[in-house]
Amino acid sequence: MSGQQGRGERSQDRRNAKGRQRNRGGKRDFSRSAPSQRTRRADPARLVAFRVLRAVAMDDAYANLVLPHEIRRAKLDKRDAAFATELTYGALRAQGTYDAILTQNVDRELAELDPPVLNALRLGTHQLLAMRVDDHAAVNETVGLVRDQVGTGPSGLVNAVLRRVSEKSLEGWLDQLTAETGEVDSLALRYAHPRWVVRALRQSLKLHGRLSQDKPGTHSESSEVAEGSEHSAGRSDDLEQLLQADNLAPVVHLVGLPGQLQPGGGESLEQAAEAGAKPSELIEGAAMFRGGDIGRLPGVAEGTLRVQDIGSQWIARALAEPAVAPDERWLDLCAGPGGKAALLAALAAEYQVHLLANEPAPHRAELVQKALAPIPQEAWSVRVEDGRRISEYGPSFDRIIVDAPCTGLGALRRRPESRWRRQPGDLAELTVLQEQLLDAAVSVLAEDGLLAYVTCSPHAAETLVQVEDALKRHPDLELLDAHELMENVALPAGQELIRSRPEPVGEIVAKTVQLWPHIHGTDAMFFALFRREAP
Repeated sequence: MSGQQGRGERSQDRRNAKGRQRNRGGKRDFSRSAPSQRTRRADPARLVAFRVLRAVAMDDAYANLVLPHEIRRAKLDKRDAAFATELTYGALRAQGTYDAILTQNVDRELAELDPPVLNALRLGTHQLLAMRVDDHAAVNETVGLVRDQVGTGPSGLVNAVLRRVSEKSLEGWLDQLTAETGEVDSLALRYAHPRWVVRALRQSLKLHGRLSQDKPGTHSESSEVAEGSEHSAGRSDDLEQLLQADNLAPVVHLVGLPGQLQPGGGESLEQAAEAGAKPSELIEGAAMFRGGDIGRLPGVAEGTLRVQDIGSQWIARALAEPAVAPDERWLDLCAGPGGKAALLAALAAEYQVHLLANEPAPHRAELVQKALAPIPQEAWSVRVEDGRRISEYGPSFDRIIVDAPCTGLGALRRRPESRWRRQPGDLAELTVLQEQLLDAAVSVLAEDGLLAYVTCSPHAAETLVQVEDALKRHPDLELLDAHELMENVALPAGQELIRSRPEPVGEIVAKTVQLWPHIHGTDAMFFALFRREAP
């Protein structure tokens, strides 16, 4: 063998001293950049999204609480903050769908991947399939993120997987995944909801007369009610409209605490409107805001202008609407973190009555205390105790709100990670707790007193079934028509929505209110109102 031949054979072999193949030959297309030019540092906006996904996965954190902190920590400008927000919420919201796509492109079970690598793949997939990001940039920046935060080792896997993902559009992947699936599975993949949630929402829509109905819409789609949707009030035969609404970026809803804002003052809703807030068409004292950092709005730092879903505001005002007698006692049995309690306490101060805000978790009770701080002290007090033991407190209450712990299926657009965190098995424990809290509230409800049962879930087991069972357990409870009170505190557009509901099926459906994101523009809040009859 000549020397030239030896060099030729060694050049073909290209093994290192340990006998490992360095390059198998042929065309290499791992990156359009030379190794020295490939991104090795994480882009700040993408790093923010990565950190939020890690906190959600590892610490059970809520993205809406972690993301603002990470944006401030990274000192992102407005443009990068918007990118990080869209990337974070989009990847969390569509996690189940992206995992199904990744499963087609990874040569092992996703559970076998290190969680940071899987989170990076989800972020890259969202950029490729649902954002206006160049494919090369999406892949290259995600690989750089992995190199920076995880290590060089997994970067090759991430590069290869994302290149395979980029070979089809989102619609192409969905067509492939749903080619032989049933309706529920298809909707679950296309709208990124777990199958059990799709089934539960379909059942609730049907029970409330919102399926197979065809009634003319009455509300202008220029309002907040139809924003981002072609859906009209009173017309709903589509589960898809609801699923689609869950995936829209939510508008921030604001509440100005009544009695605390001086017209023309630095904390007024009028000044919030000057900064871009849009007054609500449903109720007074509420507004919507898309303008960016709400912390810069007048009154937010002081706590007199707050973030609160308009559905929650609407229900709190409805409970406080009937004629208030002097020295009434009000109770918020599950007050944390303090949104409804703050509004109720402000209303209590106006009516010169007192609200007791009960919260079992000490750290959440501190949030309640902070939320109530701007309101005159004589109007409220906070109790740190299990709500099921409220009968030990003493006197009865004239108005009680039980905003019970629930699956939160009505707020999926605001907490996108919740749809994947919750499981069907959670219902058993939650429904027992809801029943116990209702019974505890009834035990301290005064004669002719009003009891509001509220959940941020449309699941029948947490709503209609709870009301039906409570009426059976407590014959002295009367179910009032909650729609009347909702109408009484609504603006004309809100009144129109409440009146345009479908024909009810059964008395409980007829008298309880179920709000919907795709119809009312609010979270899917449920509201039942009881009165305790005198013996």
